[in-house]
Amino acid sequence: MYLEEIGRAAKAASRFMAKCGQIQKNEALLKVAEDLLAHQAEIIKANEADVENARKNGMSESLIDRLMLTPARFDGMTEGIRQVAALEDPIGEVLSMKKRPNGLMIGQKRVPIGVIGIIYESRPNVTVDAFALTFKTGNAVILRGGSDCIHSNIALVNVIRNSLRDSGIDENAISLIEKTDRAVATEFMKMNRYLDLLIPRGGAGLIRNVCENATVPVIETGTGNCHIYVDKDADLKKAVSIIHNAKLQRLGVCNACESLVIHKDIAGAAIPLIAADLKAASCEIRGDESACKEDDYIVSASPEDYGKEYLDKIISVKVVENLDEAIDHINRYSTGHSEAIITENYDAAQRFLEEIDSACVYVNASTRFTDGFMFGFGAEIGISTQKLHARGPMGLLALTSTKYIIYGNGQIRE
Repeated sequence: MYLEEIGRAAKAASRFMAKCGQIQKNEALLKVAEDLLAHQAEIIKANEADVENARKNGMSESLIDRLMLTPARFDGMTEGIRQVAALEDPIGEVLSMKKRPNGLMIGQKRVPIGVIGIIYESRPNVTVDAFALTFKTGNAVILRGGSDCIHSNIALVNVIRNSLRDSGIDENAISLIEKTDRAVATEFMKMNRYLDLLIPRGGAGLIRNVCENATVPVIETGTGNCHIYVDKDADLKKAVSIIHNAKLQRLGVCNACESLVIHKDIAGAAIPLIAADLKAASCEIRGDESACKEDDYIVSASPEDYGKEYLDKIISVKVVENLDEAIDHINRYSTGHSEAIITENYDAAQRFLEEIDSACVYVNASTRFTDGFMFGFGAEIGISTQKLHARGPMGLLALTSTKYIIYGNGQIRE
């Protein structure tokens, strides 16, 4: 009955949202940003309770980093809302309009999806990003965060709901499932009557659980075993800098580099430089036999290491014979998220872009740029590693559907 009431209210709110105009939505978003800033102290206090509980429960520091709300991150969240408000509203866009021989005018129009459910872990910023994007696209959202973030999420959603009510908006445009037990989560995955789409955000276990148990359509947002390939024609100064950033700038994120692939012709020069840089940051390196021979700091890797999303100060290294082997290795172990090549060879770069089967493929840049904010979307609902409907960072367009609109003047089918 608990979820039934939330679902029923969200469905009604989605119909309300579908009728909201761009000005009304944008004004409400800007007010939410202001109200969140006005309640920043109490929200951060609630977040501190979550962080304290996480430490008591032995959560790793890299995952605590994902959970923590700092004043700078708070400013980033509210700025993300403002950026979403400033983006062009896709709802109502007529994508095509053609006249048939019988006189019918048949067009296609962009519309909201309806009610979107999101299941996620440990990231209070997801609460705000998910709200801003679903709201801008005229959808209602039901959130189910993890138990480790419950105090932060309750505080955030309470402020948002109060702000919407003050703006004359149905507050059920955002709902939070406050019960954190797994039985409720499993029931939520099967709410076909109310949910139009379910999006999981989190680790491999969460995403697998949702994909295996949901009866609602799912967009799979990915774990990130992201690779960087150092080609034989790489600029090693670029390589060291990019790898350092991609691996160490933030450990507990899905776009962090977890695996290195290095061409054998450059391994003798590249590996000691890369290893020295990572060693200085206390990052463990697990490599194959060839990599271990190039630097004593590298320890032997197991076959499982090449497929791991560590979310920690650990990285794998594989030495390959050529670009073909590099591409084969990456496509075998990749989770389809983000991969990069470091090279000054145009032909090698183009082959890598064409043949790597991932959502985002880079030349001479860090995988850490796979992010809706960095891509100019204002925020993101997640990074899709599947191929249907949406792929890569999911901004506003990924949260819309279309319907056909047909104008006639009395036509009947014979």
